[in-house]
Amino acid sequence: MMIQSFKHIVTAFAVIVGFSLQLQAATLDELYDELARADAPVAERIEAEIVAEWEKSGSPSLDLLLRRGEDALDNDDPELALEHFSALIDHDPSFAEGYNARATAYYQLNLIGPALDDLRTCLGLNPRHFNAMRGVGVILEDLGRSREALEVYKTVTGINPMSVGVQDAIDRLELEFEGQAI
Repeated sequence: MMIQSFKHIVTAFAVIVGFSLQLQAATLDELYDELARADAPVAERIEAEIVAEWEKSGSPSLDLLLRRGEDALDNDDPELALEHFSALIDHDPSFAEGYNARATAYYQLNLIGPALDDLRTCLGLNPRHFNAMRGVGVILEDLGRSREALEVYKTVTGINPMSVGVQDAIDRLELEFEGQAI
Protein backbone atom coordinates (compact mmCIF):
# COMPACT_ATOMS: atom_id res chain seq x y z
CA MET A 1 0.00 0.00 0.00
CA MET A 2 2.83 2.39 0.91
CA ILE A 3 4.61 1.72 -2.41
CA GLN A 4 1.40 2.34 -4.37
CA SER A 5 0.88 5.65 -2.55
CA PHE A 6 4.49 6.65 -3.23
CA LYS A 7 4.03 5.87 -6.95
CA HIS A 8 0.98 8.14 -7.05
CA ILE A 9 2.91 10.94 -5.39
CA VAL A 10 5.82 10.58 -7.83
CA THR A 11 3.42 10.48 -10.79
CA ALA A 12 1.58 13.58 -9.57
CA PHE A 13 4.86 15.41 -9.06
CA ALA A 14 6.04 14.49 -12.58
CA VAL A 15 2.77 15.74 -14.07
CA ILE A 16 3.00 19.03 -12.14
CA VAL A 17 6.63 19.62 -13.14
CA GLY A 18 5.88 18.77 -16.77
CA PHE A 19 2.89 21.11 -16.79
CA SER A 20 4.94 23.84 -15.13
CA LEU A 21 7.68 23.59 -17.77
CA GLN A 22 5.09 23.71 -20.58
CA LEU A 23 3.41 26.68 -18.92
CA GLN A 24 6.75 28.50 -18.63
CA ALA A 25 7.50 27.91 -22.32
CA ALA A 26 4.01 29.07 -23.30
CA THR A 27 4.38 32.11 -21.08
CA LEU A 28 7.75 33.01 -22.63
CA ASP A 29 6.36 32.52 -26.14
CA GLU A 30 3.47 34.80 -25.27
CA LEU A 31 5.83 37.38 -23.79
CA TYR A 32 8.01 37.35 -26.90
CA ASP A 33 4.91 37.84 -29.06
CA GLU A 34 3.77 40.75 -26.90
CA LEU A 35 7.27 42.24 -26.95
CA ALA A 36 7.36 42.23 -30.75
CA ARG A 37 4.19 44.38 -30.82
CA ALA A 38 4.70 46.60 -27.77
CA ASP A 39 5.42 50.31 -27.65
CA ALA A 40 8.35 51.59 -25.56
CA PRO A 41 6.82 51.83 -22.05
CA VAL A 42 5.08 48.46 -22.32
CA ALA A 43 8.14 46.87 -23.96
CA GLU A 44 10.30 47.74 -20.95
CA ARG A 45 7.90 45.90 -18.64
CA ILE A 46 7.69 42.86 -20.93
CA GLU A 47 11.46 42.79 -21.36
CA ALA A 48 11.83 42.79 -17.56
CA GLU A 49 9.36 39.87 -17.32
CA ILE A 50 11.33 37.90 -19.92
CA VAL A 51 14.61 38.54 -18.12
CA ALA A 52 12.99 37.45 -14.85
CA GLU A 53 11.97 34.17 -16.52
CA TRP A 54 15.51 33.69 -17.88
CA GLU A 55 16.89 34.14 -14.36
CA LYS A 56 14.80 31.31 -12.89
CA SER A 57 17.12 28.36 -12.53
CA GLY A 58 14.69 26.21 -10.59
CA SER A 59 17.16 25.93 -7.73
CA PRO A 60 17.44 28.32 -4.77
CA SER A 61 21.19 27.71 -4.48
CA LEU A 62 21.76 28.46 -8.17
CA ASP A 63 19.56 31.56 -7.92
CA LEU A 64 21.73 32.67 -4.99
CA LEU A 65 24.92 32.20 -7.04
CA LEU A 66 23.40 34.25 -9.86
CA ARG A 67 22.39 37.05 -7.45
CA ARG A 68 25.80 37.07 -5.78
CA GLY A 69 27.51 37.29 -9.15
CA GLU A 70 25.20 40.11 -10.25
CA ASP A 71 25.87 41.92 -6.97
CA ALA A 72 29.61 41.55 -7.53
CA LEU A 73 29.24 43.07 -11.01
CA ASP A 74 27.20 45.93 -9.52
CA ASN A 75 30.05 46.49 -7.04
CA ASP A 76 32.67 46.57 -9.83
CA ASP A 77 34.19 43.23 -8.83
CA PRO A 78 34.16 41.15 -12.02
CA GLU A 79 36.70 38.68 -10.61
CA LEU A 80 34.34 37.72 -7.78
CA ALA A 81 31.40 37.69 -10.21
CA LEU A 82 33.35 35.31 -12.44
CA GLU A 83 33.80 32.91 -9.53
CA HIS A 84 30.08 32.90 -8.72
CA PHE A 85 28.99 32.51 -12.34
CA SER A 86 31.55 29.74 -12.97
CA ALA A 87 30.26 27.84 -9.92
CA LEU A 88 26.72 28.32 -11.22
CA ILE A 89 27.65 26.91 -14.64
CA ASP A 90 29.58 24.01 -13.04
CA HIS A 91 26.40 23.04 -11.16
CA ASP A 92 24.04 23.53 -14.11
CA PRO A 93 25.67 23.74 -17.54
CA SER A 94 22.22 23.98 -19.17
CA PHE A 95 21.32 27.31 -17.50
CA ALA A 96 21.69 29.87 -20.29
CA GLU A 97 21.58 32.94 -18.04
CA GLY A 98 24.69 31.74 -16.22
CA TYR A 99 26.67 31.94 -19.46
CA ASN A 100 25.28 35.36 -20.33
CA ALA A 101 26.18 36.68 -16.88
CA ARG A 102 29.66 35.16 -16.97
CA ALA A 103 30.21 36.67 -20.42
CA THR A 104 29.61 40.08 -18.87
CA ALA A 105 32.25 39.41 -16.21
CA TYR A 106 34.71 38.17 -18.84
CA TYR A 107 34.05 41.25 -20.95
CA GLN A 108 34.66 43.56 -17.99
CA LEU A 109 37.97 41.74 -17.44
CA ASN A 110 38.79 42.31 -21.14
CA LEU A 111 38.72 38.55 -21.79
CA ILE A 112 36.97 38.80 -25.15
CA GLY A 113 37.46 35.22 -26.36
CA PRO A 114 35.90 33.62 -23.28
CA ALA A 115 33.11 36.23 -23.34
CA LEU A 116 32.26 35.33 -26.94
CA ASP A 117 32.40 31.61 -26.13
CA ASP A 118 29.93 32.07 -23.27
CA LEU A 119 27.62 34.21 -25.42
CA ARG A 120 27.71 31.52 -28.11
CA THR A 121 26.80 28.87 -25.52
CA CYS A 122 24.03 31.05 -24.10
CA LEU A 123 22.54 31.55 -27.57
CA GLY A 124 22.81 27.81 -28.24
CA LEU A 125 20.71 27.20 -25.14
CA ASN A 126 18.38 30.19 -25.65
CA PRO A 127 18.40 31.40 -29.29
CA ARG A 128 16.09 34.34 -28.47
CA HIS A 129 18.31 35.76 -25.72
CA PHE A 130 18.39 39.32 -27.03
CA ASN A 131 20.74 40.51 -24.27
CA ALA A 132 23.34 37.93 -25.29
CA MET A 133 22.90 39.00 -28.92
CA ARG A 134 23.38 42.62 -27.92
CA GLY A 135 26.59 41.58 -26.14
CA VAL A 136 27.83 39.89 -29.31
CA GLY A 137 27.09 43.10 -31.23
CA VAL A 138 29.04 45.22 -28.76
CA ILE A 139 32.03 42.88 -28.91
CA LEU A 140 31.95 42.76 -32.71
CA GLU A 141 32.02 46.55 -32.77
CA ASP A 142 34.95 46.55 -30.35
CA LEU A 143 36.75 44.18 -32.71
CA GLY A 144 36.15 46.51 -35.67
CA ARG A 145 33.62 44.16 -37.26
CA SER A 146 30.89 46.79 -37.56
CA ARG A 147 29.04 45.23 -40.48
CA GLU A 148 28.59 41.98 -38.58
CA ALA A 149 27.57 43.95 -35.46
CA LEU A 150 24.93 45.75 -37.52
CA GLU A 151 23.44 42.43 -38.61
CA VAL A 152 23.38 41.18 -35.02
CA TYR A 153 21.68 44.38 -33.85
CA LYS A 154 19.06 44.00 -36.57
CA THR A 155 18.43 40.46 -35.36
CA VAL A 156 17.92 41.83 -31.83
CA THR A 157 15.28 44.28 -33.07
CA GLY A 158 13.50 41.40 -34.79
CA ILE A 159 12.92 39.93 -31.34
CA ASN A 160 12.87 43.08 -29.22
CA PRO A 161 12.12 46.11 -31.43
CA MET A 162 12.37 48.55 -28.51
CA SER A 163 15.66 47.18 -27.16
CA VAL A 164 17.40 50.03 -25.34
CA GLY A 165 20.29 51.45 -27.33
CA VAL A 166 20.12 48.92 -30.14
CA GLN A 167 18.21 51.14 -32.56
CA ASP A 168 20.71 53.92 -31.83
CA ALA A 169 23.56 51.54 -32.65
CA ILE A 170 21.83 50.52 -35.89
CA ASP A 171 21.30 54.17 -36.89
CA ARG A 172 24.92 55.02 -36.03
CA LEU A 173 26.33 52.10 -38.00
CA GLU A 174 24.04 52.66 -40.98
CA LEU A 175 25.16 56.28 -41.07
CA GLU A 176 28.77 55.09 -40.92
CA PHE A 177 28.14 52.84 -43.91
CA GLU A 178 26.03 55.35 -45.83
CA GLY A 179 27.12 55.38 -49.46
CA GLN A 180 28.84 52.01 -49.07
CA ALA A 181 27.38 48.66 -50.05
CA ILE A 182 26.18 46.79 -46.98
